[in-house]
Amino acid sequence: MPNPLLAYLPMITYPDIVPDESVTAAVDVAASLGLSLQSTAFSVEIPRMSSLADGFLINISELVRATEANSQADCLRLRELVLRQAGGRIEANCTDRKVALGLTGEAAAVEARYFDLSILPWAKDKPVIQETAQAVVFESGRPGILVPPAASSMPVKHVAIAWDGGRAAARALGDAMPILAQGASATVLTVQDEKPLEGHGIAEALAVSLKRRGIRAEARGVTLNGRRIAEALQEAALDAGAGLLVMGGFGHSRMRDFILGGATKGVFADLRLPVLLSH
Repeated sequence: MPNPLLAYLPMITYPDIVPDESVTAAVDVAASLGLSLQSTAFSVEIPRMSSLADGFLINISELVRATEANSQADCLRLRELVLRQAGGRIEANCTDRKVALGLTGEAAAVEARYFDLSILPWAKDKPVIQETAQAVVFESGRPGILVPPAASSMPVKHVAIAWDGGRAAARALGDAMPILAQGASATVLTVQDEKPLEGHGIAEALAVSLKRRGIRAEARGVTLNGRRIAEALQEAALDAGAGLLVMGGFGHSRMRDFILGGATKGVFADLRLPVLLSH
């Protein structure tokens, strides 16, 4: 039996703290996919600076020390949470690392390169958590699975594939093949009214290709009907009974600001089920 894929789980503690429910959902998804898990909890290191206010109106140094201590305490708590949630279902190892303020996303992206994929906790209205996930997806060179707090802990038996016949979609499909090889069925989703496609019948062609590899697959067209593309794809995936949506990630970094394609931006803003993004 082949060794399980090795997944990487980054957890931040400043300025946003990754919510407990996001972490437990991420561990549950790793377990549902039969992954081995390595997590890193990042604590913050804030540069010391002199201030005219220090020792007068407010003690800046004390605030910095307290913030760093709280961040380190949250690291310990999150590490214990990961191990407790794994509960012997999967192999899980945890470590922590101190990173300078503002560099967590970059550090997580570099670490992620040493693993098969990343499991990325997601939280609504937590911009730094979302930016960290974006950094891993777009800078690591490895696929990442965004996990919403309400993700199911059931094994993933059905995968939806967002397919437009392009390079990014093909890359995502390749990254998802080890999951499909575990016996999951697939629904190939093609949005009909969003942009010109690479040809006619492309969803059906991919379904045939997957069937030739022993994967139960069907094609399904999706129409926007006034919805945003990310909403339409996620709703179609859920309607098909999928536990995971696979899609290519469109975007690039420019001075740490991400310019995202419509579907990618929509997924980061409103995540409804686990989504594997590959860039």
